[in-house]
Amino acid sequence: MNYIYLYLLTTVVFFAIDFLWLKFSAPNYSKKIGHLMAPKPKLFPALIFYLIFVGGVIIFAVLPGYESQNLWKTIMLGALFGMLSYSTYDLTNLATLKSWPVSITIIDIIWGTTVSVLTSIAGYYIATMLNI
Repeated sequence: MNYIYLYLLTTVVFFAIDFLWLKFSAPNYSKKIGHLMAPKPKLFPALIFYLIFVGGVIIFAVLPGYESQNLWKTIMLGALFGMLSYSTYDLTNLATLKSWPVSITIIDIIWGTTVSVLTSIAGYYIATMLNI
């Protein structure tokens, strides 16, 4: 049951952090890739991504770091997971879309790495609080 709480609480943290990012960075994205953006975001695919991503953060960063009682390991694995995940998306877009900006690729990979680290740290402390 504690793993479910870990997942739910870590998901809330990820949603909150990413919501703030999207709220303040949306104008930059609209300016650079507005011509590619849907008039209204499709929430279901976004929700599926969030649920999968948080699961990945927990499996590949939080639990290995927590099991070895090593926050630094959690941070490094979280950074790696975020960088790999967001690089997959952004570099694929850069390779396949004719007007995908390099600046968006760089910003988004940095953001993916950052949000993954922050979520991993929160997950580590949530796991500690729940005594997984």
